[in-house]
This record gives sequence, structure tokens and C-alpha cells, in this order.
Amino acid sequence: MPSVNNYHAQRDVKNTVQLRKLLKELPVVCASFFHSVAQTTSTLTRLAYAYDFKLFFNYLCSESPKFADRIPATITETDLGLIDGHDIEEYQDYLMQYVRETDNGQVLMQNHENGIMRKMSSIRSLFDYLYRSHVVPANITTLVPLPKLHSKPILRLDAEEMKRMLEAASTGDGLTDRQIKFRKFTGARDFAIIMLFLGTGIRVSECVGIDITDIDFRENAFAVTRKGGSRVILYFPDEVAEALKAYLEERSRIEALPGHENALFLSLQRRRITQRAVENMVKKYAAVAAPLKDRLSPHKLRSTFGTNLYLETGDIYLVADVLGHSDVNTTRKHYADMTDSRRREAAKHVKLPKSETDPK
Repeated sequence: MPSVNNYHAQRDVKNTVQLRKLLKELPVVCASFFHSVAQTTSTLTRLAYAYDFKLFFNYLCSESPKFADRIPATITETDLGLIDGHDIEEYQDYLMQYVRETDNGQVLMQNHENGIMRKMSSIRSLFDYLYRSHVVPANITTLVPLPKLHSKPILRLDAEEMKRMLEAASTGDGLTDRQIKFRKFTGARDFAIIMLFLGTGIRVSECVGIDITDIDFRENAFAVTRKGGSRVILYFPDEVAEALKAYLEERSRIEALPGHENALFLSLQRRRITQRAVENMVKKYAAVAAPLKDRLSPHKLRSTFGTNLYLETGDIYLVADVLGHSDVNTTRKHYADMTDSRRREAAKHVKLPKSETDPK
């Protein structure tokens, strides 16, 4: 059994509590759906499903005449059979732009194709379960085509940008006076985190979950908990080892708050650093290193690692394994453009003799 101080165990407990709270606001049949996927999905995935279901059923109760003056929790299995393709189609249009109530007032929400695709996939999963369970006569969500996804170029750092980013984290060059004041306390930590992203390609959720006891410098290795909950051993180069050792020397002088004693990376509040804090930190240094690439995030540093590894090895299966992709096609989709670039480059190096006579 994992310790209650374990980051991933704590996160699962928090997600489960929030999921149970949301279930009280949803149709009763949704609980059966979550029981059916409990063994094959993470708590984070199930929580995302619940938020998507809440948005869908709130939409029906506020926008559809069939469910006027109703609340989602009162929708029955019989009611679900009243939902047709037009309702799904109109909901998909609604997702493009809608208003959400928050504690601070109304907020305009907008979804692009990726956001709409994810939310619609959740509803499709629910109706597929309802159809297989004979709750509804058909999975009417399949009648509505999903939005077409347009491929986007992978945003990554080139060698010079990586160098500038690491220099900014190491020396503070390019930061504002206020940022430099904070860097006095976080410089070694920030440098180690960026080195870890660029040197191993881990996800931000994996980074914040690392404990001190997960690291083995004899093997230059560390254990991480992957997206699906599996534990794997990854290896890091000597440059990353040096950055981690320098940070750990500083970390040893910090007295972490109770429950955070074993966390590798700490915030200024002496708690385990959060994903949001890491994302903001990366954006801060990225603004110095690559000011024109305004969407840089920890995931883009992961893409940078994947790109470098693929260019060095040409082994898509190795890249997929190290990045933790369960399907190599996911990896191939992201890095296939580099194969095409190589083919184009090959054509430039082919020299053919010129013909002395013109073709007739």
C-alpha cells in the first residue's frame, strides 16, 4: 500500500473525493458508467469524464426544451432515450463558445477543435456504455461527425534556444529585477527541473511527483509514476546528475512542511511544487530564451527531448518507450515530419551529371 504521504496516492484520494461530489449532481446512471471504467482508467481520467458529463447535462437542462426546469440529477434512464442527434449536434456548436458561472462572476469559455473533440469523445463513451447496457436504443452520438483536427507543427527549442534557457536559469540573465530576487531562492531548483525535462522528456505530472528516494545516482536513474499509474525506471545523463546533486545539496538545508519531507522539488512555501508552478517557471525562462515562441510549456521541452532523441537514433520505438507512449503511432504522428525533412534533405545531396544534349 502506498504511504499517505505519497504524492500519487494523495492525488488519487483528492480526485476520488471530487468525483464522488460531482456524481451527486449527475444522473444516477452515470455512477454505473464510472464503475465500468474504474479498473481501466486513472482517477484523473474519470474526473475529467465527470466534468465533461456535468457540462453536457447542464447544457441540456438550460438549453433544451425537453429538459426545461430540470436539474441533471433528476434525469432518468427513460429521459436519456429522448436525446437525439440534433441535441448532440447543437451541443457541439455550443461548445465553441459558452458562458460559465464562477465564484467571481461569468466567464466566457471558448473551445477549439481539440477541446471540442475531447469533450465530445467523453459523451460518446458515455452513450456507448448506455447502448451496450440497453439503456438507450442506439448510440446517437455517432450520428454527429467529430470536428476535423488540423495538424500543427511541433513547437520545440533549437540548440541555441536551449542554451539560452539554461543560461537564464543558471545565471538569471534576461530576467527582471523582481524575478532575479526570487531566483536567489529557486535558481538551483529551476535549473535542475529544466535539465530534467530536456534530458529525460518526462511529463510535468511525473516531475512534481518525484521523491528524493526515487533517485539512484549510482545508476543515474530514477523511478517515475507514468500516466496510467505504472512505475518505470528512467535514466539521465551526467549533466542532469550534476544539476540534481547541486540542487539536493541546497534542498538538504530546507526543512519541508509535514507531509512533504520526501518531495524532491519544493515550492517557496516548503511544500511539494505544483504543476502550475512548474508551468509558470518554464514560461518565465522560455520568454528569455525564445520570445517568439509564446506557447512554450513543459510539454514543449518534452517534445524537444523527443526530437533530439529521434534525430540521434532514428528509432521511433525507443522514443515511444522513453516518452511512455502506449501506442507507437502516437509517437510516429508527432515525429513523422522529421522523417519527411530528412528525405527532402537527401534530395539536396544527390548530384546528377548534366546532359550535353537537350531532350527532344
